[in-house]
Amino acid sequence: MLACTLIRKGPASRAFEIRETEKPIPGAGQVLIRVEAFGLNFADVIARYGKYKDAPPMPSVLGYEVVGWIESCADDVTAVKPGQRVTAFTRFGGYAQYAVTDARAVARIPDDMDTGVAVALATQYCTAWFCAEEMVHLHAGDRVLIQAAAGGVGTALSQLCKRKGCVVFGTAGSDEKLAYMKENGVDHPVNYLKQDFEQEIRKISKDGVDVVFDSAGGKAFRKGNSLLKAGGRIIGYGAAEQLEKKTIFGTIGMLFDFGFTNPVFLLMASKSIIGVNMLRIADQRPDVLQRCLTNVVALATVNELKPKIGGRFKATQIAEAHAFLESRKSTGKIVVSWD
Repeated sequence: MLACTLIRKGPASRAFEIRETEKPIPGAGQVLIRVEAFGLNFADVIARYGKYKDAPPMPSVLGYEVVGWIESCADDVTAVKPGQRVTAFTRFGGYAQYAVTDARAVARIPDDMDTGVAVALATQYCTAWFCAEEMVHLHAGDRVLIQAAAGGVGTALSQLCKRKGCVVFGTAGSDEKLAYMKENGVDHPVNYLKQDFEQEIRKISKDGVDVVFDSAGGKAFRKGNSLLKAGGRIIGYGAAEQLEKKTIFGTIGMLFDFGFTNPVFLLMASKSIIGVNMLRIADQRPDVLQRCLTNVVALATVNELKPKIGGRFKATQIAEAHAFLESRKSTGKIVVSWD
């Protein structure tokens, strides 16, 4: 089989090579999927620069999700069977024509579901569901801030929050993305490159917000934390700001930018800081991952969740796809298909 293989760190233009490699064999509790397409996530960009410690050593095959057809199953797998079309969460290995994964990280999808929609449901929509449904309890009227609300997870979070009747503030780095966020239900979009999002939110909601979903990290995390009301919760699920740090000193500086919070201060203010890493959930709580995936597939099937496809590429265009995602000009999900 062929796989888009990460062979060196750095710019996308020289980081990948399509290589022939052995088709994986499913072990106990696993399935083998013939891959139609796989998705890109910002964590892949972080891994390409060697800043994601969970990434496998090079040469390696990245990829957290695939959509395709089950080729074979281990003898102990009964929930799915060969010939079924599925979307699946993969613990790396997704950038290939075949991928193995835990059967509990797989969900059946309609044969006619758009490939890009199906790919988006795994990592991005599962992350959003876990953050918004498992980690917090949203209520109608809650004021919510979503950082990078035009991205894949941000798109999903916006839709989930509006389903609950929340008032949504969202940030992005271009006016074009603000228009997209508005179409996706964001009530108050803010261009963080032109405006201080903390000041803009306080003009509308003087006492702040109830929930913050943060994928940026650094100073954005600290400012989001300062916006929380009593009883507020900030959920951090990324640190995209680290790509702007070119040296070890910059990375250390970003860690300080997060700010330091003593648990006593959280108690006194009645606030919560929640960290989310879906790899850890997949490793230690596959039942939770399965619940997330089942729920988002069910809602997407009846059109209650509507993933946005921000770009479609062929596997031979893996470098272009990565560069597009890294540019932060994309909205929604980037999808890469095999011919």
